[in-house]
Amino acid sequence: MSDSALPMSDSALPMSDPALKVWLDREGRLLRLRLNRPKANIVDAEMIAALDAALVEYGDQAGLAAVLLDAEGPNFSFGASVEEHMPDQAPAMLAGLHALMLRMADCPLPIIVAVQGQCLGGGLEVAMAGHLIFCADDARLGQPEIKLGVFAPAASCLLTARVGRAQAADILLSGRSLRADEAKAMGLVNDVVGDPGEAALAYFDKHLAGLSSAALKVATKALAIGQAEDLKAKLDAVEVLYLNDLLATHDGNEGLNAFIEKRQPKWEHR
Repeated sequence: MSDSALPMSDSALPMSDPALKVWLDREGRLLRLRLNRPKANIVDAEMIAALDAALVEYGDQAGLAAVLLDAEGPNFSFGASVEEHMPDQAPAMLAGLHALMLRMADCPLPIIVAVQGQCLGGGLEVAMAGHLIFCADDARLGQPEIKLGVFAPAASCLLTARVGRAQAADILLSGRSLRADEAKAMGLVNDVVGDPGEAALAYFDKHLAGLSSAALKVATKALAIGQAEDLKAKLDAVEVLYLNDLLATHDGNEGLNAFIEKRQPKWEHR
């Protein structure tokens, strides 16, 4: 996806972080957020902070009806930074990512997500924190953390609500990637299309653009009643589990180190 030639109705917003493009579309009715570090669009501390800052700064702006989150390049995101999962950086990384999850859960606007290519790990967690997901027909979605000897904290909280316990267990415990048609069949994404960005815009134009922003904000808040509180409690619990239990294991550290050192992990099952 590229916005090298933005429509005349678009207007750039004063966000200085190069990790994220931010602008208004549809005559100021749609806030556009675009991950802007192709081809991987890694969800690291800088990207997390930029997304959070954009939602704080513009998420409650008068007249907005929705947010559209997409990504530059061939892939939505390869996931979070593996280096930031190491014991010395993991507390700050999880705190930042989980704060973003809660910010998205509390956002008073519908968040539409357009996914193409690889959408993995922390990238899928960010996508799932939105409301509607439009997915390219050649996309691949998954939580591969278990293959590194770790687990996906936010996805452990978000997936069950979207796809149910049995299918969440399949995704989280196998680490396998789903085809787009599989993801739609289990309810992980709303639709599979050739161009998810265009499909998301078409949905906005048809279903949201003509509605009252005030009504949409209240309806979005109503949809989130109880969910944000439940999500916070779960995120707090999995954060403790990750930092105190997982990172105390040999294999959790071995998997992360092996990935960084580009070698096969040597599991000791402890």
